[in-house]
Order: sequence, then structure tokens, then C-alpha cells
Amino acid sequence: MSTQDLVPSPVGPVDVEQAEAALVERYPRLVRIAYLVLPPSLGRNRRVLTAHALVQRSLPRRRVPGPAVPQPRAAEDAVDPGYAYVRGEVLRQALVAGLPLRRLALPRRAQFPPLLPHVWGLRLFPRVGGADELALDQRLSRLSGPGRAAYVLRGLERQGDPEVLRVLAAAGVEDPESALAEADAVDAPPAPETRGAPGTPTDRPERVGEQPGPGDRGPTPGPTGTGTAAGPSGLGAGDGAGRPGGTGAGPGRPADGTGSEGGEAEPGPGARGGGRSTAGSGDPAGVGGGWPGAGPSAGGGGGRSGGGPSAGVGRGRPEAGPTAGDGGSRSGAGPSAGVGRGRPEAGPTAGDGAGRPGTGDPAGVGGSRVGVFDPGLRRSGVALLESDEFDPCALQARPTDLMRRRQHVRAVVVGVVALLVCGALLGLPGDGWGRNGAAAPSYARNPAAEAALDPAALKRVPPAVWPVSTRQDFSVWPARGGLTGDRALLRRALAVWARPGASVHSSATPGTPVGPPMGPPQLLFAGVVDGARVVLLHDGLRAVRYAEPVEGTAGTALDFARTDGADTVGSAALVVSRAAGNVRYLTAPWVQETVVRDLLVPGKDPLPLTRDAAGVTEPMTSPALAQGCTRWNTLEVLDGSGRRLLTDLGELTPARLLWGPPAAPADATGAEARGAWARTACQLTAVRAHGVRSVNAWRFARQALPEGAGHGTWLCTRAETWRGTGSRVLAQFLVPSPAVPAALAARSEGSPACGVREPRVLAGVLWQAPGGGWYVLAAGSAGFTSLEVSGGVKGRSDGPVLAVRAAAGARADLGGTLADGTRVGALR
Repeated sequence: MSTQDLVPSPVGPVDVEQAEAALVERYPRLVRIAYLVLPPSLGRNRRVLTAHALVQRSLPRRRVPGPAVPQPRAAEDAVDPGYAYVRGEVLRQALVAGLPLRRLALPRRAQFPPLLPHVWGLRLFPRVGGADELALDQRLSRLSGPGRAAYVLRGLERQGDPEVLRVLAAAGVEDPESALAEADAVDAPPAPETRGAPGTPTDRPERVGEQPGPGDRGPTPGPTGTGTAAGPSGLGAGDGAGRPGGTGAGPGRPADGTGSEGGEAEPGPGARGGGRSTAGSGDPAGVGGGWPGAGPSAGGGGGRSGGGPSAGVGRGRPEAGPTAGDGGSRSGAGPSAGVGRGRPEAGPTAGDGAGRPGTGDPAGVGGSRVGVFDPGLRRSGVALLESDEFDPCALQARPTDLMRRRQHVRAVVVGVVALLVCGALLGLPGDGWGRNGAAAPSYARNPAAEAALDPAALKRVPPAVWPVSTRQDFSVWPARGGLTGDRALLRRALAVWARPGASVHSSATPGTPVGPPMGPPQLLFAGVVDGARVVLLHDGLRAVRYAEPVEGTAGTALDFARTDGADTVGSAALVVSRAAGNVRYLTAPWVQETVVRDLLVPGKDPLPLTRDAAGVTEPMTSPALAQGCTRWNTLEVLDGSGRRLLTDLGELTPARLLWGPPAAPADATGAEARGAWARTACQLTAVRAHGVRSVNAWRFARQALPEGAGHGTWLCTRAETWRGTGSRVLAQFLVPSPAVPAALAARSEGSPACGVREPRVLAGVLWQAPGGGWYVLAAGSAGFTSLEVSGGVKGRSDGPVLAVRAAAGARADLGGTLADGTRVGALR
């Protein structure tokens, strides 16, 4: 091939419109290419749909730039740039679709069944071809994907080998040379069989005038000729003049005769007897003997070679063998034979005549053509690629498995019905509140339970009731807030109270029942506070707080607090919101003023705390969630009878702070009380979230310290609970310095000490004097006549206080005696 036969490859970008035009114009050919390259293991129905899907997905999303430098190629290899791009994409996707799915590899889109096009209820496949198409499909199924692509490019696209290698490399094939070698092996002819001439045994010696078969090679003498030639089924000998190399040979076979008698010829598929031959392409032979497969023959003649095998057959002679004669033939583009007139004594065919050149398989026949091979009887694999067997655009349709389809339809119907039933029962979360919000399914249906969950049945106290009521507690709180008329919100709050779901964050003070209300509860508040809708309810035993976010459905909260026996001070406030370390209170309607007082700074003036029209205070820092103890803010309220000090201990109801002996405590609003609470407030962390109703601090003893260190103070702090049990008692010792917080001497839970029933206490500590000495200090409340220590330290004193020198880290047992002689142990 010369350089004039090469044209430059397509240069320049490929527009989307150009690629679409090429795809639409040559859609059937592109689908055929994809169908042939896809592995036959997919099945014909899926191959058809996948081939169409791959072609339809081959359009570029944007303008595609062309190569910077054009590459020369043959004229027959030059294609439209748009078509070349789409064909390359089709090949690339088809090769990917043939790759097996691997467990650790990320699957590609082409490896999945196509979403579009999709056919329901039918199986589509091309028309059924003949035996040749079936044989070609089987041969292609044994090739790899790149091998099939190379075969299709060479046969269907008429591309030369350099162009095939380039297209395969552009499609991502790692070894295009191996793919081309696989394609070469598809149409390779089978190896010829080795056998002797018909009717002639191969194990006997040759006789004069007989020719060896194609498996036997050796010199064959001719009567007068100067060379011999071997054909597929026999050898001929004759006389005539030959050129150097006068032996006829098949395609690709060298002729090595010498032009002398008894010369040796290389056997070839198109060789005949000796004579004069002219070299050419194809399978030329100068034949002076029999036809292929005709057996031994002898004679003389000459042939000229053209595009295919040719043979000239002369006049037959009876004594020369089955066929003999002398004549000539001329060959054209295809195989031709000149056959003379037959004579009965000459063998199967004999005579004299001349063949005419032609194409295909022309012959001038003067007798029979027994044993002549006709290559046109079977089409090549390249020609079969254009058949209907491989056309995914001309399709046949058949139904799918009807029985299995019926079973699948039944299963789908059952699944849809089950899904609808489950959705109706459970609702679809995330799209908004249902009728009952985050409540669990209903557990009982009776008139009392339904009345308790009906928002219309909620008790609402008018605002004019509490001023004229003989009692002041939660039962006379009016319904306040901007959402008291939101029946949907109230319904959700009641439903969640009765049946809190798994997504509800629920909490309750110790000893508080969390069941549904026994009847319609009382509505205290309903409104928006700190980005949440809050509802406060009361059923005579408990105060309940329901909160849900204004936006979304996540974060529903439900808090319970026991409030039975609440008086005017116990019902002065409820926690309505906690956010960002702050707390808001809803105060009782009889609260006249609210201020914030830091318990750790007793001399500081309180800060005013404003409220809105519904009685909700501004946010204030809560000590319940604080990590350290640098500030302890309390709520001080003013009602009709005085000031009260309340503190947040992490529960729905704040705890009341008191000061004084157990028999007559008072609110800790005086200077002495605030001074004592300033040194003991940090010990309140020991009673957080314990259901505390009130905390009372009481100074039960004062003691002169050894070495003239001043006087120490003994305090007893008792936290009473709403449930009446589980009270906690703390004994604390205060050194003379007001800046030093109280030291915890002893603690007990469930003890009656420091309470109304048993207003006495005994405690001791190991104390170090300013001079460095260590002492055991002990004190008891009024009523103790003597104290005694034993164990690691021994000592006794008359009266309610004791100081005994001891070593550092010493441990001792403490006891005391009352006026009636009763022995009492220390608080523990």
C-alpha cells in the first residue's frame, strides 16, 4: 500500500448533534455490532435489550474534542467522526458488559440488566438462521469479548488490521494483538485428512502408471514430461515442455521442479499433472492429468493460472488410466475446469474440450463432476454476519413463562396488601404528626380510658377561681398559654402520656407512677417555649410535661413529677423549659414577684426576673446541669405571705430551701440562713434528681477548736422527698473562715436523724489545727450528755462535744449517751 492510499483520520471535535445523526442513521448496524460483541451466555432476549440499551446510551453529554494529530489510515478504514465515536462507545460498553461480576470490584453500569428499553411479558430474539449461522455463533461464543470485537470489525465493518488494533485499543482492550489472533482462528480451514487414492491401498508398492495420494510424497516418473505435480487426491504425469519451476503448486506452496524428467513436486491443494504453468494468485495449476479426487491419470497439456484454480484436461486414452487426454484450460477469477468429450474406455470422465474463464464456479463440462469440491456451497463466516440470525432489529416475540408469571403476580399482590395494612396500622414516620403523634398503639378501649384521652374533656379552671378558693395549689391553676385551643396538640400530649412510644424521651422522679391518667386531667399550660410546643397537665397526683419540637417530629419528651400534698409554696412554680443550660419556670397565679439570687454570694442583691402574661419567666442559669460549683442561682418568689427560696435540682418541681430546727424550719431568706447556705450549697449536688421536695439546714452544735483556732459550726442538712421515703441526711462541719466551704462529715439515706421524728444527730471529723496537729472532733445535738471514741483513737468527754488528739489518718468509732442513758451511734 502506498501513501497515496492513506487518508487522514477524522480531526476535530464531535458535536452531540453529529453523534446523534450518526446513531439514528446507522442504528441497525450499531445494534448488530453490540449484539455480536456481547457474550452469548446472556441469552438472546437479554442480548437484544442490552444491545439496544448500549447504543442508546452512547451519545456524548457534551462536545468531544478530536485528536490533536491525525493518524493516516487506508481509504476503506476512514469513517465519519460521529459514527466512529458512537461505535467506539458501543464497543467499550459491550466489552464491559461481558466482564464477570467480582465480589470486591465495583460493578459497572453496563454489567446490570438495562432499565430501558424494557419489555414486560414477552421474550424477544432475532430470527432463526440455518446451520451455518448456528456454527458461527458457536465459534464466536468460544472467543473472548475482544476477539469477537476484532472479528466484527474486520468482517462486518471491513476494517483493516491496523485500524482494528487502533479501535480495540481505544475501547480499552489491553492486548489487541491477541484479540486479532483469536479472530484469525475463526475461519481457519481444518487440517486436510491423509489418505490414498480411492480404491488404492496405501500399504502396497506403487505400480507403474499409478500416482501416490496426498499423504505420500516422492518422485513420480512421467513418460516424456519434464516435471510432476501433486494435487489433493492424486498425482499426474505427462509430457510437455515446462518452464523452470514447471510444477504446479497450491496457494502458498513453492514450485521446486527442475524441468527434467522424474522431477519432484510439492503437493498442494490445487495441483494437477505436469505441464506448463504461469504463476499467479489463488490456486493455479497446469493440469495434464485427472481432476481432484479422480484417481491416477496421465496425459499432457498446459494451463494458465488466474484468480483461482484451473485445470485443463486432454483427450482420454484407454491405456492411461481412468482419465486421460490432452487439452487446455484457461482460468478466470474462480475455479474452472475444461473437460473433453468422454469415452467409455477412458474411465469415469474422458474426452477433449476446453474450459472457459468465469467467476464463482463455472466449468465447461463434457462429462460428470463426481468428486469436484465446490467452495460456494458453504458461505464464509464474514458473509454470515449480515444474516437475520444476528439482526437484533428484526425480532420475533414469544411469551414468558405464563405459570411463573401468574405466581409472581399473586406474590406481588399479597406483598402490596401487606404493605398497605402495615402502613395503615403503624403510619409512615417522618412526614408529620399522625393523629396520636409519637404514641404507641392503643392497649384498651373503654369509656373511662377514652374520656381521659379526649382533649375536649380536659379540666380548665377559670382565672377567677384561685383568688376566692380556700386552698392554693395546682388544683386552682388556670389554663394559660397560646395553644390551649390546639386540640390536635392536646390530643397528642394525652396519647403520648397514656402510651409513650419508643422514640419518646421519658423521665420521672423516683417513686412517681408513669401510667395513664385515671380520668380527664387538668390543663395548666399549652404554648411555645424555646422552639418547642409545651403542654403542662396535672391529675391530682402528678404534674406532667409534654414537649415536641415546632419543626420535625424527633425529640418528643415526657416528664413526670409527683406533687401530691403540695401546698401554696410547693405549687409556686413548675419547670416549663430547659435549653442551653438555662431553665424557665411557670409560676403560680398568686406569685407577685420573681428574682434570681446567687446562693454562693449572700451579700449580693438579687436580680429581677421578668415574666410574660402567661407567667413564664425569662431564662436563668440552672445549677442542675452545671459542671462546677462557681455559681448557684436560685429562684426567689414573693407571694401573699412572704418570700420563698426555690432551687432547681433537675426535676419538674423546684425544691424549697429552709433553715432552722426540724420542728420549726423557715424559708432561707434571712441573712444568717443565706450565710450558712452559701457554704453548704455545693453539697446539694448529692440530692439531684432524687425527687426532693424541700431541703432544710440546721445548726445543731458549736465547738471551741483546740490550739485556740476559734469556733467550729456543725450543720445537719436533710432533704425530704415527695414520696416520703428515701430522705437523705448530711452532717457538715464549718471552720471559722467564711471562705472555706463546709466539709462533709457523714451522710445517710433513709435515716430519721435531723428530722421531725428524731431531731438529733451525732457526727465527727478528723481535723488538722493551724499548728499542724491532728484531732478527732465530734459533736452531738442537744440531749447528749457524753461522747466517747474508741478504736484507733481513744477518748471521752462529758457534754455534746469532744476533741481528742490523734495521728494523721487515724480511724475511730464514735458513740454518745443521751440523758436517759440510751446509747446512740454516729450518723452513717
